[in-house]
Amino acid sequence: MSSSTNALQDVASVDDFLNAAATETVPLFEHLEFEFLLEYDVFAPACRGRTRVHQPPDLFRGFLHCYYEDVYGTRPVTRELQNGLVWYYCELDKPPSRDTIDRFLTDLEHVIDDVFDRLVEQAAVRGLLDSTYSIDSTHIEAIQYNDAASWNYDPTAEEYYYGFGCTIVSTGAKIPIAAEFTQAKQADQETAMRVTRDALAVDTPVWMLGDSAYDILDWHDYLLTAGVVPIAPYNPRNTDDPKDIEYRVEDRIEKHSEDVQLKQSILEETYNNRTGVERTNDAVKDCGLGHVRARGRVHARTEVFVALCLRIVIAITNYERGHDPGREKLKL
Repeated sequence: MSSSTNALQDVASVDDFLNAAATETVPLFEHLEFEFLLEYDVFAPACRGRTRVHQPPDLFRGFLHCYYEDVYGTRPVTRELQNGLVWYYCELDKPPSRDTIDRFLTDLEHVIDDVFDRLVEQAAVRGLLDSTYSIDSTHIEAIQYNDAASWNYDPTAEEYYYGFGCTIVSTGAKIPIAAEFTQAKQADQETAMRVTRDALAVDTPVWMLGDSAYDILDWHDYLLTAGVVPIAPYNPRNTDDPKDIEYRVEDRIEKHSEDVQLKQSILEETYNNRTGVERTNDAVKDCGLGHVRARGRVHARTEVFVALCLRIVIAITNYERGHDPGREKLKL
């Protein structure tokens, strides 16, 4: 008996089937192909190993569905994929076991960065990115049983939390285009530079916005050299003679260019768009980034990037369906 027939037997009537088929996550799989996951060596069976019962693209669809439905962690994901219609629409041949889910999550860690990049490319091809990039860090809460996490202070919320951090560059309709998983919310300079370089590898924007934590000389000079105007509030820390400027870029342009002039009103007007990255953070947390249920750093990082991938998939799906890509959920 085919898997399609088995799935249909789980439904009491044709009407029930048609109603259940109209689930919100079905459109997630209409406009994006995930067959590129088959290209990765990590998913190839061992020389003497058994052929995989569940293909990586199908399991990835399963994770996207679960995260969309606020189902996280290997046990809950396994239970959710026991539902006949769910595994059927994720194109699985049968419900996967918990060992299969755990193994897939472990293997996915080796390629999740590239999977994320491939989806960013799909958003870029559709014209969903714009000329302003914003960078920001956010906190990620972890379960108490995750020994890899630590207690950190969130200065924005003015409270301590147990977990990790994530630095995100976003643009367009709440679309993350570069990110890095960190031990704490506040990223160091090396992480800020790496994420910035990754973002510029996607495309070169006109503006790059960051809060006062990005009042970093190397960050500003790197962006100016790349032809991007960085805007971050000047922070007069560690100086007895503060400069009479609002944004660090005012000083960097004065030192490096005699031909370029930027009015402070333009800088202020542009910097006001930085709230977009905060909305992106909220949208990605709605996709599962806010509280990771996995144990260990490897699984936690993978879960974070799956949430980032889901946010891009939602934006692309809404765009293809003629709706606002910035919506946190699909518009049916």
